[in-house]
Amino acid sequence: MPMTIESTQGARSVLDSFKNHEAIAGYADGPPRFVPGFDALHRMTAILLAENAPAAARVLVLGAGGGLELNALALAHPGWSFVGVDPAEPMLDMARRTLGPLMERVELVHGYIDDAPPGPFDAATCLLTLHFLDAPERLRTAQAIRARMKPGAPFVAAHSSFPQDPSSRTDWLARYAAYAVASGADPQQAARGRDAVDAHLNLLDPHEDERILRDAGFSDIAMFYAAFTWRGWIARA
Repeated sequence: MPMTIESTQGARSVLDSFKNHEAIAGYADGPPRFVPGFDALHRMTAILLAENAPAAARVLVLGAGGGLELNALALAHPGWSFVGVDPAEPMLDMARRTLGPLMERVELVHGYIDDAPPGPFDAATCLLTLHFLDAPERLRTAQAIRARMKPGAPFVAAHSSFPQDPSSRTDWLARYAAYAVASGADPQQAARGRDAVDAHLNLLDPHEDERILRDAGFSDIAMFYAAFTWRGWIARA
């Protein structure tokens, strides 16, 4: 039986925090403070997908909770429709509120990649999500995403990914927290975020992340985004 995010204690503890309505009340303020160029990442994603996706594309969004990515893509491309998948129901509730009238073009699915429709989709994204999975489950998830895409369809992935030798890891985690403080986060909150990332996320070196995409069957893989502890790739199914 393939391992899922639920079977990993660290990932489960992080996921549980997204199932608490009070804990996620200020979620929308978090990513811009911890992810350099967060809004630009969404704009770049919309541009990259549009290079090969049709004007009436059907797009799979894995890790859609909160609706920030869905909202940005829907506004950028009025002809696109979306299937958003997320395991945390409170985050999907937030997505519904964020999207408002845009929900007429969005289907939300409570669950994991195996709960997503079979497609085939014209494009897919997985932003700020794959770092919750260890390498074997990350590969299985990437394979499942690709299996739901049309041949040649574009896929954008972005998540925490940086050098993992001990010295580099320590330096980059410190910079992760420092950026959050410089962006307005409370220093104690930033320190807790750094410690949670260190303890619970399945962090990989960017080269290993690219290898996983190749092993999942994606081609034309290119890094388009690198910002402190974050990396993003465009690839084709």
